[in-house]
Amino acid sequence: MSDSASGTPQLIDLLHLGREQVIGAWRVGDVIVDPGPASCLEQLLPVLERHPPRAIALTHIHLDHAGASGSLAARFPELEIWVHERGAPHMSDPSRLLASASRIYGQNMDRLWGEFLPVPADRLRVLLSGERIGPFRVAYTPGHASHHVSYLHEPTGWAFTGDVAGVRIGSGPTIAPTPPPDIDLPAWRDSLQVIEGWRPEALAVTHFGVHHGFAEQLEELRGYLDEVESLAGSLDARGFAAALAARFAAAPGASYLQATPPEQSYEGIARYLARKREAETGAGRITD
Repeated sequence: MSDSASGTPQLIDLLHLGREQVIGAWRVGDVIVDPGPASCLEQLLPVLERHPPRAIALTHIHLDHAGASGSLAARFPELEIWVHERGAPHMSDPSRLLASASRIYGQNMDRLWGEFLPVPADRLRVLLSGERIGPFRVAYTPGHASHHVSYLHEPTGWAFTGDVAGVRIGSGPTIAPTPPPDIDLPAWRDSLQVIEGWRPEALAVTHFGVHHGFAEQLEELRGYLDEVESLAGSLDARGFAAALAARFAAAPGASYLQATPPEQSYEGIARYLARKREAETGAGRITD
């Protein structure tokens, strides 16, 4: 972990469920990029109490990235939360988001993520794309989620990419987390071009850490997206999970599996493929 006071962003390992290198929050001066879930506040708060944040910059509103935002807004009364316009309504009223997540996680919701408190609407800074906020440049980068944004920290050249630049732990492989409900592979590929156009000095990802050599990582991710699109079209959920796990043989596999559960990755790609087939079938119909 480096010291933000020196200008280098600081990675805070949130030790999700006690495991290292699953979820990381980034402190960039007085801005926190993706604070993680409330279940990990015990790891985050000691840092924030020493260095009170001015803003939270959310890449997207999934629980593993944004879940602690409401708790932190209540604790720090001046805190501003940056979020894309598609995600903003769910931050001020998370009822639909939590109902959807509860169907996936069931009785494990609290253990995994803790509480998800609403953020008062007047504390939200709603983003579109192209904004410049202090040292940050904002870009809309959908594909993993329809409300995903990325941030380029111009002084360091580091790109904070949430999940759109993939999951990569240590020197392990780069893979794509593809959970439901709104995986969009063409949009994801377009977003990779946006990140590539920044020519960042480093990719700072939530799962997990900082990685140099952006071109190689993004090219590996493109190949992975092509591969899983093909695999999900030809395998069932069990076969897909086995193929995914094989990638972790020489990597910190437990951290990968916790950061991106294979069954959720399969479901997200399968839903995308079903929508794609439906659109293609509809376009091919002849009507009177």
